[in-house]
Amino acid sequence: MSKILLFQTVHSTPRIHPRTVVSILSKPLSIPSVPKCYSPVSPFRSVSFPTLKPHFHTPRSSLSSPFSTRAFDDSPSSAETQNGKQEQIVEKPEIEEYPSGELEYEKISGWKSFVVKFKMLIAFPWERVRKGSVLTMKLRGQISDQLKSRFSSGLSLPQICENFLKAAYDPRISGVYLHIEPLNCGWGKVEEIRRHILNFKKSGKFIIAYTPACGEKEFYLACACEEIYAPPSAYFSLYGLTVQASFLGGVFEKIGIEPQVERIGKYKSAGDQLTRKSMSEENCEMLTALLDNIYGNWLDVVSSSKGKKREDVENFINEGVYEVERLKEEGFITNIHYDDEVISMLKERLGVQKDKILRMVDYKKYSKVRKWTLGLTGGRDLIAVIRASGSISRVRSPLSTSSGIIAEQIIEKIRSVRESKKYKAAIIRIDSPGGDALASDLMWREIRLLAASKPVIASMSDVAASGGYYMAMAAQTIVAENLTLTGSIGVVTGKFNLGKLYEKIGFNKEVISRGRYAELLAAEQRPLRPDEAELFAKSAQNAYKQFRDKAAFSRSMPVEKMEEVAQGRVWAGKDAASLGLVDAIGGLSQAIAIAKHKINVPQDKPVTLVELSRPSPTLPEVLSGIGSSIVGVDRTLKELLQDLTFSDGVQARMDGIMFQRLEGLSNATPLISLIKDYLSSL
Repeated sequence: MSKILLFQTVHSTPRIHPRTVVSILSKPLSIPSVPKCYSPVSPFRSVSFPTLKPHFHTPRSSLSSPFSTRAFDDSPSSAETQNGKQEQIVEKPEIEEYPSGELEYEKISGWKSFVVKFKMLIAFPWERVRKGSVLTMKLRGQISDQLKSRFSSGLSLPQICENFLKAAYDPRISGVYLHIEPLNCGWGKVEEIRRHILNFKKSGKFIIAYTPACGEKEFYLACACEEIYAPPSAYFSLYGLTVQASFLGGVFEKIGIEPQVERIGKYKSAGDQLTRKSMSEENCEMLTALLDNIYGNWLDVVSSSKGKKREDVENFINEGVYEVERLKEEGFITNIHYDDEVISMLKERLGVQKDKILRMVDYKKYSKVRKWTLGLTGGRDLIAVIRASGSISRVRSPLSTSSGIIAEQIIEKIRSVRESKKYKAAIIRIDSPGGDALASDLMWREIRLLAASKPVIASMSDVAASGGYYMAMAAQTIVAENLTLTGSIGVVTGKFNLGKLYEKIGFNKEVISRGRYAELLAAEQRPLRPDEAELFAKSAQNAYKQFRDKAAFSRSMPVEKMEEVAQGRVWAGKDAASLGLVDAIGGLSQAIAIAKHKINVPQDKPVTLVELSRPSPTLPEVLSGIGSSIVGVDRTLKELLQDLTFSDGVQARMDGIMFQRLEGLSNATPLISLIKDYLSSL
């Protein structure tokens, strides 16, 4: 069968057929003006949220935050009516103030201090920490937005943030010693960690950074600490930031592959990467704007943290400085010390004798300490947290070893929250470049149904674009970080013509068909006929129109205005806020504060967060992955290749490049399978 390419916005979509999924979305939603309140009882893993300052700020956007009373239909414009009746849209006030979610530290004292000490006394052995200990955390590599289980390796953003919070209130912890090494995550997670470092400093305890290898992201985090140390041989690469785009047009031309692409959205560069040999003006404009946002923010934060002028920091970067001594002389780091020297310094600071060992507790052990042990219990009001991270699929493949967003699992969680009277609000935490269009649409529908009965807040992490934004726009309020990558409302569709390649390798394929368009998905040995190309163009335009119009209704924005900010363009969070795609700038703590505000819970009153997402991977999933690698290596590798993303700069899948999954296609000969596997690896 044919090699078909279908992409939706940030990520890929399934095949676009004339048959749409709109019919399942045609029922109107009734939106009550006041959310229901329920009494909480939690059978799930729950966490508490500490006292917040009741600070409010006005969002950047002057547009009203959205919520439409109807599900989306395929009418040609927002002004048209359905069955002769005008659809009504519930609009919020033009400007709404949101609580900031800023943490206000209050030292534990009095009777509460006695209770905490008693809880520590009866705590489990693995929760016991010796008084005067230093919490050490090594921040490096990948950082997941999901909770981690005992069977998983790597770092978890929720657990990193929780450890900072616990350490601030834990009387046994004297301070934090951070080892910051090259990070493999986006700027959204870096912003969230930095915010928790600043919150920890409010406790009055010290926090020190040690940076043996340091780039822009690592230094961005380190600047939030009180002191920065580095060894004499430290590798600093503060040379500036880049964003890259790769083009396969020349490669395909040489091997005899002709991509036939229909792109909807002038900024949708997925088609460019397949057909062009260089960057288009529109793609250059978009990537330049994103790079300017990130670099400008970096300069502002670093200059403010170091008490320097922005111009001085930029000039220093442009000198190409790599000597650690220069960094110390210019005040970018505190001093030059090896790790053991920093530990000796901490001993002296804490009054530990030189011949004694400094008491330290690492990230993994401290993650086992419950908040309950420290008296950080939640309130009676429950808020559900549903985490959605990774690429989007409708169902999990039997041999899949990746843990992305499985729509049927997310939908099950959403329905459980909607049907339960325990939860007063829900937070959808999204970290996804998109994926399957149908899966995204089904989750959008369920989130809207949930939002019809109780407040729903979308909280964006590194990226929530294409299918990720599709999910977020169903919520009543969207919160993003300054540098979250979002938007990318656009569609690309097409196929590969492998005729010249087949001719080069001496392969022939003949197709017998019935039906005018039967060979549309089967004949990859020839180019599209004019009528087939027209069908592809109409299908892509229809899919784009659905996504754009649905976004316009969800955001209470005229279709014409949405068209201006769509076109497949990726936006940074702060720009998305000014354009009305996002409501507020902040992290998960602000999303929680907004949820409390919407359910009329005072900001200084604690709530209980109920994490509905399972820690991943579980032991059965680990064993299943091992079995998959033994039983079906080729299919497992194929899925892993399809799930690959680039961690530095703008992700390639932000442009929607992903080949159609091959499991359902015809595998008539081993040669076809070999060619498809080769193409999938490009």
